[in-house]
Amino acid sequence: MKVKVFTVLTLAIAMFMMACGKSDADLQKAATDKLAADKVMGVTVAVKDGVATLTGEVADATVKSKAEATVKGVEGIKSVTNNCTVKPPPPPPPPSPDKMIEGTVNEAIKKLNLTGANITVTVAGGVITLTGDVAKADLTKVMQAANEAKGNATKVENKLTVK
Repeated sequence: MKVKVFTVLTLAIAMFMMACGKSDADLQKAATDKLAADKVMGVTVAVKDGVATLTGEVADATVKSKAEATVKGVEGIKSVTNNCTVKPPPPPPPPSPDKMIEGTVNEAIKKLNLTGANITVTVAGGVITLTGDVAKADLTKVMQAANEAKGNATKVENKLTVK
């Protein structure tokens, strides 16, 4: 009789342990391994009572969603709380100083209200080059405006054709 009771008790304990499922530590390892297999980087998983919490910084929203879907696919995970943050995009590069100088010189020449002038301003390596056509009477005004607006430019090259 004692053997039967002991056998039944052992079977009941074994069945109870099997019914409990995986531990949180096992689920955490399985989720971490699955994220690594899916090449999802920068995400940390913590599991408590079968609920996975994701933290970390990811490249974009697609990676964040992929991490969540990957962990939801782990057998034994009840739900996922996704606390991952998305890295902000890098700031745009500052405008080229040459382009800024070019715009400033163009505005200065435009303010002269020259009629019949066809002037193109280009800036490369801090050197302003003026090309095109200008009336002889306006040449001095154009050169003066370009020199006053040159800012950090090193020099102004006059390649204008005088009409």
